[in-house]
Amino acid sequence: MPKPPSRRSSAGEIEQFLQKSKAISQVVERQPRLIFAIDATASRQPTWDTACRLQGEMFRTTANIATLAVQLCYYRGFNEFYASRWLSDSDQLGQLMNSVFCEGGHTQITRLLRHALSEQRSSRARALVFIGDALEENPDTVCDLAGQCGLLKLPLFLFQEGADGQVEKTFRSMARLSGGAYARFDARSAHTLAALLGAVASYAAGGRAALESTTSDSAKLLLGQLRP
Repeated sequence: MPKPPSRRSSAGEIEQFLQKSKAISQVVERQPRLIFAIDATASRQPTWDTACRLQGEMFRTTANIATLAVQLCYYRGFNEFYASRWLSDSDQLGQLMNSVFCEGGHTQITRLLRHALSEQRSSRARALVFIGDALEENPDTVCDLAGQCGLLKLPLFLFQEGADGQVEKTFRSMARLSGGAYARFDARSAHTLAALLGAVASYAAGGRAALESTTSDSAKLLLGQLRP
C-alpha cells in the first residue's frame, strides 16, 4: 500500500522554526571567543600531554562568568596547519586535543597570525593564546602581524616554554604590540601555565574587569602588561 502523504508544516510552524534557529545562532555569535593556538612540532612532544590536560582548567575558571567558545589551532610537520570550528564544549575540545600528535617541522607563527587576523575580521575573538618554544621566522614579520592584531583589538597572550633569549625578545615584542602579555614556563612549572591559562580565559570571558576581580599572581602578572 502506498504510504500516506506526510503532513506539511504550516507557515506558522516554519516561521517558528526559523525564529528558533535564528535565536540559537545569535546566542552562539554572542559567546566570548578565544583562539587557542599550540606549536605541535617535535620539540613540544615532552609537554604535549600536559598541555592537553591544562586546557580543561580554562573552562573551569570561566564556568561562573560565561560560556566561552574556543577555536583550537596548531601547526606541525610539513606545512600542516589546522584550525577547528568554534567549540564551547570542553569535552569536545579535550577529545580533539587528545587526538593530535606532535610531528617534526618548522614554526608557522606567521601563518597562524594571518589566520587569526582573518577570523578577527569576521568573528571578533577576545584574545589569542599561543604556547610554543621556538621561532624560525622573521621577527620583523611576526611583530608586524602582531601589531595588526592590536589594531583589530586582538591581544596576544604568548607563553614560552624554555629559555631561548631570542624567542623571548620577539614574543615580548609581539605581546606589547598587540596589547597582550607574555610569560615563560618550563616542564617543572605546569601549574604556572595552568594558572596563566585560567587568567586569560577569565579575561576572554569577562574582560579586564573579570581579571581585576581575581587576586591570583597570574592575573596580576597579566594585568601589569595589558593596556589600560
